[in-house]
Amino acid sequence: MTMEQNVCAAEAIIFASGDGISTQKLKEVLDLDLKQLQFVLESLSEKYNTNESGIRFVKNTEQVFFTTDTAYADVIYKALSQKRNAPLSNAAMETLAIIAYNQPVSRSFIEQVRGVDSSSSVQTLLLRGLIEEAGRLDIPGKPISYRTTPVFLRSFSIEGLQQLPKIKSSTPVGEAYQLDLEESEDA
Repeated sequence: MTMEQNVCAAEAIIFASGDGISTQKLKEVLDLDLKQLQFVLESLSEKYNTNESGIRFVKNTEQVFFTTDTAYADVIYKALSQKRNAPLSNAAMETLAIIAYNQPVSRSFIEQVRGVDSSSSVQTLLLRGLIEEAGRLDIPGKPISYRTTPVFLRSFSIEGLQQLPKIKSSTPVGEAYQLDLEESEDA
C-alpha cells in the first residue's frame, strides 16, 4: 500500500475499533516500520486536530483513538439523549483522584487518605472500567493494588497522567501517609 492508503487504512481501523487500538497492533496489522507508523499517526493528528473538525485524534501512552471535540459536548448530548450512567459521586471522584495521583495504591491507602470506607467507590470505579487491579503490593497481607485505565484517560480527554492538574499542596498525599507509617513503626 502507499503511505496515503496506510493513513486511510489506519483511520478506518481506529474508527472501527471504537475504544481505540494499540500502536503496536496498528504497526503489525499495517506492516509498518516505526518511521512509517509515526508518519501515519502525524498525518491523522494533522487531519483531525484542527478547528475544522469536530473529531479529535488522540494518542496516549498505550493506544490511539478518535474522540469528539469538547466544544460540541452540548449538541452531542442533545443528539444522543439516551439514558446515561449517573455521574460519579463525590466519594467516587475523590477515590479516583487518589488512585490517579498515587497509583498503584491499595484500598487501605485510599481509606487512610479519605478517612472512610471506600469499598463501594472502588467497586463503582472497577465496574465503569476507570480503574483496574494492578497486582498485589509486596507488603504484609499482600493487598490488591489499583491503577487507572485507558478508559480513565479517554474519559477525561487526556493523553497521559502527566497531564493531570498539579497538586497545590507542598506535601504529596502519599508522602504524608508514608510519614504517618514511619512514625508508627518507630513507636
